[in-house]
Amino acid sequence: MVARLAGKNAIITGAAGGIGLETAIQFGIEGANVILSDINEENLIKAVKIVKENAAEGVKIEYKIADVSKEDQVKALVDAAEPWGGVDIMFNNAGIMHPKDDGVLNTPEDIWDLTQAINVKGVYFGSKHAIASILNNKKAGGSIINTGSFVALMGAATPQIAYTTSKGAVLAMSRELAICYAKNNIRVNSLCPGPLNTPLLQAFLDTEEKSLRRTVHLPSGRFGEAIEQAKAVVFLASDESSYVTGQDFLVDGGLTKSYVTSLGAPPKGPENVAFGK
Repeated sequence: MVARLAGKNAIITGAAGGIGLETAIQFGIEGANVILSDINEENLIKAVKIVKENAAEGVKIEYKIADVSKEDQVKALVDAAEPWGGVDIMFNNAGIMHPKDDGVLNTPEDIWDLTQAINVKGVYFGSKHAIASILNNKKAGGSIINTGSFVALMGAATPQIAYTTSKGAVLAMSRELAICYAKNNIRVNSLCPGPLNTPLLQAFLDTEEKSLRRTVHLPSGRFGEAIEQAKAVVFLASDESSYVTGQDFLVDGGLTKSYVTSLGAPPKGPENVAFGK
């Protein structure tokens, strides 16, 4: 069977763990050459080792440190794929959910700015330079996948104003890019995960109260796994999704189509009244 991404060149940001790492593994299995990027070199080196161990024979796996909030570093990251013939797939996955991100009255301005810089500007820079690479190399097209979130579509039960706003911006940006470059066969979609069993979320859900506010809305009663998101990214990156662009691609276990399960009720409080919970 022919690998679904054979001969494609892919870049993944936020690749040292979670969705990024699982996607890098799947990309390698499916025959893509992959550049993994993150800001944590120690974890990134470990990730590259795992990806290489699982990758199809002959694929190239490299890594490059980059702070996605800095345009020069993102450009250098994209330029690293030029010796391979340029970018075919860009997965703008890097993001943060800061523990000090709270309601609009309590979130510090520096946390707001940091979140927008990484979650929004990072996607902007990654998309900008990936599209330039695809066009400059006169490729037949390409796929850009940007990590959004279900909270951009329905709001979060746990206040996280900076993160929620940033993911709404990612969805809007992705739709705009999809329309602008549809005739160039550059597809742009947003991956919208539900709550996942990843270190990023578990660090944020540091109390039973916060965790219950999430699980009460999950029909399956469990958080999703990063591998389940990675499989969706492979689909969006491959030619199997050749007529899919501008979509908010929900992989949320039915969360956005449900109301409240019978797992329990969130604690009472004014914030829950405001969110209609």
